[in-house]
Amino acid sequence: MPSTTAETLSLVTRNVSVAPLVLLSTVDHFNRTVAFKSKNKRVVGVLLGQNDGKSNVRVSNSFAVPFEEDDKDPSVWYLDHNYIESMNEMFKKINAREKLIGWYHSGPKLRSSDLEINELFKRYTPNPLLVIIDVQPKESGVPTDAYFAVEEIKDDGTTTAKTFVHTPSIIEAEEAEEIGVEHLLRDIRDVAVGTLSTRVTNQLQSLQGLHHRLGDIQTYLQKVLDGKLPVNHAILGNLQDVFNLLPNLSTGVPGAAAASADPTATGASDLAHAMSVKTNDQLMAIYLSSLIRAITAFHDLIENKIQNRQQQEEKDAAKKEAEATAAAAAAGKSGAAGSGESGGPNGAAASGSDKKDDKSNGVNGDEKK
Repeated sequence: MPSTTAETLSLVTRNVSVAPLVLLSTVDHFNRTVAFKSKNKRVVGVLLGQNDGKSNVRVSNSFAVPFEEDDKDPSVWYLDHNYIESMNEMFKKINAREKLIGWYHSGPKLRSSDLEINELFKRYTPNPLLVIIDVQPKESGVPTDAYFAVEEIKDDGTTTAKTFVHTPSIIEAEEAEEIGVEHLLRDIRDVAVGTLSTRVTNQLQSLQGLHHRLGDIQTYLQKVLDGKLPVNHAILGNLQDVFNLLPNLSTGVPGAAAASADPTATGASDLAHAMSVKTNDQLMAIYLSSLIRAITAFHDLIENKIQNRQQQEEKDAAKKEAEATAAAAAAGKSGAAGSGESGGPNGAAASGSDKKDDKSNGVNGDEKK
C-alpha cells in the first residue's frame, strides 16, 4: 500500500475510465436486489479490466457479489469471497485480458467498513480500486467516484492511518459500446428536440456540475480554515494548479496612466474584450438559429393549412359536381317517362285512321271493279 507522498500523488493523477456496461450492470444489480427494500442498502460487486500500474486504469466489465451488512452496526458485514474466486476463474476463461482490479458499491458515499472490505480485496490485487457508482443521482455530472487506499502520514509524527484518496474518473466507451448506448438512448431521447437545444442542455448540465464541484471545494477550504480538517498539501497543490490555469479576466482601468501603472491591465482588458466578443458571437449564432427554426416551423404550419384548405375545396367541388350529375340524371329519367306516356294515344289514333282509310279504299276499289 502506498505510504510516500510521491506514490500518493501518482495515484491521485491516474486516469480511471469506466465503461458504460459497468454502469448498466450496477443499476440492474441495484434494481434487482435492494431498490425496493431499504434506502440505506447498497450493492457490492467486482471490477474487471486493465491496470498498467502507471497512469491508466480501464474498467471494462464487472459482476455482482452476494453482500450483506448490519444497518445498526456497520462493522458487521458479509462478503462471499468464495463466490468471487469462482467467478474470477470463469471470467479468466472467457477473457484473460480482463483481470480483477478492484470493487464497487452503490454508495452514494464512503462508509466506515469500506477500508475493511478493501483489505479483503487485497488478496486478489495488490492495490484495489474502489469505484462508488451513484445509481440514483440527484445532480448532473459523472456518477462515479474512484478511490485508492493509502497510508496517511500525519504531520505530528503519530502512527499512520489508512484512508482513501480520490482520483478523477471518466465515462469512456469503445466504438461497439457507443453504438449500443446510442440505441438505448434513442428510446428515451425526444426526437422533436433539435441538436441545438440538446447542446444547450448539455452545456447547462455541465455548468451545474461545475457549480456543484466548486461548492465542494469551497466547503473543504472553509473546513480547513476553521481547523475542522487537516491540511492536505496534495489537494492544495491541485487547487493551485487549477487556479493557475484560469485566465485573468480583470477589466482594469482604461487610460494610459492606468496602463503605465499596471502593465498587465491592458492585456487583461483585451482578453476580457475578446472573451466578450466571442461569447456575443456564439449567443448571436444561437439566437439566429432559434429564429430561423421558428420561421421554418411557421412556414411549415402555413403550408400545412394551405394544403388542408385546397384539399377541402377539392372535396367540396367534387361533392357539388356529384350532386349536379345526380340531379341531371334524375331530370333526364323524368323527361323520358313523360314523352312515352304522351306518344301512346297519338299512335293508337293514327293507326285507327289508317284502318279507316284502308276500308274506304277497299270500298272504292270494289266499286271501281
